[in-house]
Amino acid sequence: MRILVVGGGGREHALAWSLSRHGHRVWCAPGNAGTPGNIPIAADDLAGLVRLAREGHIELVVVGPEAPLVAGLVDALTAAGIAAFGPSAACAALEGSKAFSKDAMARWGVATAASVTVTSIEDGLAALDRFDVAPVVKASGLAAGKGVIVPDDRAGAEAALRLMFIERAFGSAADEVVLEQRLIGREVSVLAVCSGTEYRLLVPAQDHKRLGDGDAGPNTGGMGAFAPAPSLGGDLLATVGDRAIAPILHGMVDRGTPYVGVLYAGLMLTDAGPLVLEYNCRLGDPEAQVILPLLADDPAELFLAAVRGTLSGLTLSWTPGAAATVVMAAAGYPDAPRPGDLISGLAEAEAAGCHVFHAGTAESPQGPRTAGGRVLAVTGVGADLDAAVARAYAGVEAIAFAGAQFRHDIGRTIPEAT
Repeated sequence: MRILVVGGGGREHALAWSLSRHGHRVWCAPGNAGTPGNIPIAADDLAGLVRLAREGHIELVVVGPEAPLVAGLVDALTAAGIAAFGPSAACAALEGSKAFSKDAMARWGVATAASVTVTSIEDGLAALDRFDVAPVVKASGLAAGKGVIVPDDRAGAEAALRLMFIERAFGSAADEVVLEQRLIGREVSVLAVCSGTEYRLLVPAQDHKRLGDGDAGPNTGGMGAFAPAPSLGGDLLATVGDRAIAPILHGMVDRGTPYVGVLYAGLMLTDAGPLVLEYNCRLGDPEAQVILPLLADDPAELFLAAVRGTLSGLTLSWTPGAAATVVMAAAGYPDAPRPGDLISGLAEAEAAGCHVFHAGTAESPQGPRTAGGRVLAVTGVGADLDAAVARAYAGVEAIAFAGAQFRHDIGRTIPEAT
């Protein structure tokens, strides 16, 4: 098939790699230094992408990042008669607005943490009195994975509210702010490919969000991940599907906006059972970099079945073993990542048996250079998690660029609540 992958990060490289290895012709817009068939059209250029898909006789568009989904790219492609895998703008609001998502969970009976949505610093400060301990402070809109602050005390929560409402650190994403009860437990990611009320669960993954070893430092977009997540066995995974995925799908159908695409439930496994922290409307990053290498089936068939409404006849098969990915980030990440550093050792990492997925990279005459915060995701697959982790780190040790940051404990420690 002729397939267009929209986006330019590590998730999109993993998608392009997974589709290409099943024989499909893949283009990426805009892509990065590692992706095939790059076309310089931005992921938020909806008209340009529709024109590209039409003129390029693209048979399937796979949308990677959340921003074009929230902006309505799938709606525009569908209106032009082009098959597109991803939710409509009405469904992508589950990620585009945490306030909408929390309301949907309450309306459709999904267990989640108690929360309050506020629209001003005054309302936010007053709402802090409703919580016994300092709540998590979340920008409601899209903030590139960085709009969540977990304060240690009330003073920290007040500072977070000032950062969002007064300093406008997250811009319009913080026009609404969700204050949410802080949960204690283990965080896991459950992703499902969905079509109306039908869905197929993907292998569960767990990521490491904090910058430093031992879950120290600030939250990031994700410093690594592993799959399958050992804390989410078969029975519990099925329960999560019943309680966290199915109610949202039925609610969306009742609302007249059926959900097609990936629905990602970020969960906290607590003593009271699994509670949903938030929903995303696409594959996770770096979760995609460990889930897709374990998928034995052709992902294009899975995505098309969702688009065509034939998911009920599909059974997924998985490669035995485990996968782990270690993110290598640029100097200065997450606050001020430095671009332009030359990257070496990529061929050596591949020779060590790794899949090296590019994220924040750009081509130069001398070779790939850093061009973003999270630069590479180095993935190892093995017979078990220990083997996968060892292979991933063998690849990391082969790669070098000035100021590279990475954690040394991905898959070796199990992150608790963040």
